[in-house]
Amino acid sequence: MPTIDCDPSEARERLAAAGVEIKPGNTPHERWRAERDGAVAVAYDGTVVVQGSSPTALTALLRDAGDRAHVYFDGASRGNPGPAAVGWCLVTSDGIVAEGGERIGRATNNQAEYEALIAALEAATDFGFDEIDVRGDSELIVKQVRGEWNTNDPTLREYRVDARTLLEKFDRWSIAHVPRSVNERADDLANEALDE
Repeated sequence: MPTIDCDPSEARERLAAAGVEIKPGNTPHERWRAERDGAVAVAYDGTVVVQGSSPTALTALLRDAGDRAHVYFDGASRGNPGPAAVGWCLVTSDGIVAEGGERIGRATNNQAEYEALIAALEAATDFGFDEIDVRGDSELIVKQVRGEWNTNDPTLREYRVDARTLLEKFDRWSIAHVPRSVNERADDLANEALDE
């Protein structure tokens, strides 16, 4: 059960800015409570205690600015083009902060990869990370985003612009190609979404 030493008023503002609903405390000692994705934050004088099945969903928002995350992404398409889905995962030293997977309709594998990257970057932005290290098993997407390879397809060019715009919001970022075994969680989330 993480305990974060902080000003509860500042913590409340940080959570509210991220769209987390704040409620009154349940006891006279509790200043306020907030819930998100199976986690509950309870504010006392000088501290916020986070509990629940996924405490990192709130601890990432409550920690001081400057926190860093590893961002994993993967897309899947059956038929190329065909039914497609995305998967992504945000990881800090505390563990998995957030993850997601969803169907995106009909797309090529490369389009699904870009959509997964964009979804992951939007989530990292929502969590307020200042520094991110992005990892994916699509060499094409990684090298296009880094500017090492050209993008001839107009749709992929638009995706690349969107991804670069999101990346520029971070104080520091990197993007690297990793083997599928390193990107396993994002791959699983994309395929599970496609199977549903």
